[in-house]
Amino acid sequence: MNNFEGFLSIYSYIRPILDIGILTFLLYKSYELIVRTNSAQVLKAAVIIAIAYAVVIIFDLTTLKWILNMITPVLVVGFAIVFQPEIRKILLRLGQSEWFSFGNRSKHTYVDQVLYAATQLSQQKRGMLAVFLRRTKLDNIINQGTKINADLSTSLLVTIFGHDTPLHDGACFIQDGKLVAAGCVLPLSEQYDIKKTFGTRHRAALGLSEQSDSVVLVVSEETGAISLAYDSKLHYDLTMEQLTRILESLLELTPDAKTIEDTIDEQKTPS
Repeated sequence: MNNFEGFLSIYSYIRPILDIGILTFLLYKSYELIVRTNSAQVLKAAVIIAIAYAVVIIFDLTTLKWILNMITPVLVVGFAIVFQPEIRKILLRLGQSEWFSFGNRSKHTYVDQVLYAATQLSQQKRGMLAVFLRRTKLDNIINQGTKINADLSTSLLVTIFGHDTPLHDGACFIQDGKLVAAGCVLPLSEQYDIKKTFGTRHRAALGLSEQSDSVVLVVSEETGAISLAYDSKLHYDLTMEQLTRILESLLELTPDAKTIEDTIDEQKTPS
């Protein structure tokens, strides 16, 4: 009994710290979720409604309180309808989130082949759209394209996007060193403030990043700029060092894992 009472005594001291720690963690994750899904509009709307209720309650405005209580169900339904895309993104991202992650998994840098191809196509001013699959399943989009399931290689990517083939206008999907499919049509972005100079490829890359956790590499046909779309944001005209660093981080590649397996390494000199 004394041990139990001692435990309760210790717990009474650490409980406030634990309470504040968990609350801080949840608030941070919520903020991170809102930032990644560009759903600040939902938060603003919720804050405005909360402030309106607070004002009514503080000043005891009986008539307005009665009106707000009457229209609350309508507000909830209207809120869900108006902000349906944003709420969907939040729930989708919530299901994909790894709340506790310790360290990176070791994977092979098959992305080198994609970057070699992107560099060549950039110099030729040929467009490219490559999707790196992560945790979100996108079978509905992949199945509408052409299944390939081939070893990833620079030559294969340049052949698809460097010439006017039937597949060059769509996106290719890459997973674990394999070219899964090509000629896939991606959903366009729902953002209204995207630059008008961005073409369909950039809008499609951004659109898929809004609906999944995939990382999309896009090469501009007009400027040759190589960009990445992820977490509902488009990072335009990146250098090769920036591309490598971001992809290694997002795809959980270790910088020292340079052995390429299950992939055709065309940069390797034959022995």
